[in-house]
Amino acid sequence: MSDFQQSGSVATLHNLGTTAPEEMERQLNLFSARRKITLILPSLFSELEAPALGKIVDELCQVDYINHIVIGLDRADEEQFRFARDYFSRLPQKHSILWNDGPRLKAVQERLASLGLAPEEPGKGRNVWYCMGYTIACQDSDVVALHDCDITTYSREMLMRLVYPLANPSFPYQFCKGYYPRIADGKLNGRVSRLLIAPLLQALQRTFGHRDYVEYLQAFRYPLAGEFAMRTSILPDIRIPSDWGLEIGVLSEVWRNLGRHSVCQVDICDRYDHKHQPLSAEDAARGLSRMSIDISKAIFRKLATDGMVFSQEHFRTLKATYYRLALDLIERYYNDAIMNGLHVDRHKEEKAVELFAANIVEAGHTFLEHPMETPFIANWSRVQSADPDVLRLLRESVIADNAEVRS
Repeated sequence: MSDFQQSGSVATLHNLGTTAPEEMERQLNLFSARRKITLILPSLFSELEAPALGKIVDELCQVDYINHIVIGLDRADEEQFRFARDYFSRLPQKHSILWNDGPRLKAVQERLASLGLAPEEPGKGRNVWYCMGYTIACQDSDVVALHDCDITTYSREMLMRLVYPLANPSFPYQFCKGYYPRIADGKLNGRVSRLLIAPLLQALQRTFGHRDYVEYLQAFRYPLAGEFAMRTSILPDIRIPSDWGLEIGVLSEVWRNLGRHSVCQVDICDRYDHKHQPLSAEDAARGLSRMSIDISKAIFRKLATDGMVFSQEHFRTLKATYYRLALDLIERYYNDAIMNGLHVDRHKEEKAVELFAANIVEAGHTFLEHPMETPFIANWSRVQSADPDVLRLLRESVIADNAEVRS
């Protein structure tokens, strides 16, 4: 049922299809009586207008073991917030919406800004950070799970498998990462994971020698999966990035805070698809181009904190090594796709690799030019130390916002 690879890896729990979903759900209903489970849904208002989230909510309506659903709502005015409250009102579970653009939560943001602790960059990282803070403030959960709101192939079995390793009291895990095949519409997806992270991690090992942290990242079958769960007790000490490096940043924090036997990954579905980002080769501030830079910087920063020394020469060598390894992987992906009747556009794959190679150097240059850059948001332990009353204010602000909408 699980395999431990070489030193530094994590436990991999497979979906063999031998446990019926009904039985797993029955067990979770029993476990959740002792270990309360919260689900965080970071969302843009625009996702409420797309069909994917509607199906997700329909599936969640059939889930009994979730105690609390925390919805982080970005880019919404007052009318849109009221619409959101109606939209989610069919959820039978206790649920709370963080209106991140509302006056009350903006006041919390300003209070934190006066202490130099407010996340400055809007986006998923900031949204998730406030949802984590609210979850800590509520003190009503033992396990917290998170997944995106644009999954077009969502089923509640995905959530079951994601939270099961943490809800089961006989398991030792404190963090669980979801993984799944990135195949949809007869194509191989997951370009950033396949064409950037996999060859970049190989190139780092070849260029700098063995690193336990790099080996740890290599153990994850899909490190960029937006689905993960953790014990609520570790939330206060998690520092997350505000940029596109969120998933790698969380894995890095887990590496720093937990022993490897406390970490697992689980196969949550056989089919997964979601909204795809454009490559955006013409604009480094958008799409997969921005993502590749932020992810590369997140990895470089973590390695630097472990004592690795970088220079421009290192990054030029890393680029050359990465590029050769990435081209070799494209060949393997192409052969694998043909064997399985899938389509891969090799020209587009190589264009992506060329962009990622240039962005590795750009990320390295930015890292060297701005060594004091700290995109990580302060963890909630530090925030509570600086302002012991802020979590109470955050909780009361969310409750007040939701109560006004109900009236």
